[in-house]
Amino acid sequence: MTGNATDSAHSLFKVLETGDPALAAEVVGADFHNREASNSPVACAIPGPAGVLASSAWMRSAFTDLRFPVLDTGVDDERGHVFVRIRMQGRQTGPFVLFRNEKVDKIVPPTGREIDFEQIHVLTVRDERVVGHEAVRDDMTMLGQLGIFPPTPAMVVRLAAWKLTGRDRRAAAAVSALSARAAETAK
Repeated sequence: MTGNATDSAHSLFKVLETGDPALAAEVVGADFHNREASNSPVACAIPGPAGVLASSAWMRSAFTDLRFPVLDTGVDDERGHVFVRIRMQGRQTGPFVLFRNEKVDKIVPPTGREIDFEQIHVLTVRDERVVGHEAVRDDMTMLGQLGIFPPTPAMVVRLAAWKLTGRDRRAAAAVSALSARAAETAK
């Protein structure tokens, strides 16, 4: 399992970077489940390649030049897990919309700032296809890089303006629709 499972894990991150439906169909199992989907648009929780494509669209709508360089991998053959240590990199040029229980939780307006922080993903691989995902991310570092945490007075005003003008709701609706359309491209 080791070589092919590791290749499948690497390919999953290429799908997230590119939104490639053919690659998603090749490396993501029909029963794929993303444990982290509760923080993303509803379409990201769809099983199989559709949910991965929705997640890709959601992240790429917020971060241009999205990359996930792999730093290290480990394999637990007995459980069918591949552990992947990566960096998430890109520039935030769109609103980053976070959800909780299918409702908008937070919206980070575009900052133009670069992100570059570590994550660890645990992928379940069966028959050379990724069928499960969970992650440990350093979200506090990402929010700090975006200037959200700790919030500056200027950012507090900006967040309030987005809420008062309804830009937050419009951004959430737009990213949800974008994710749903991306899910429809699954082959």
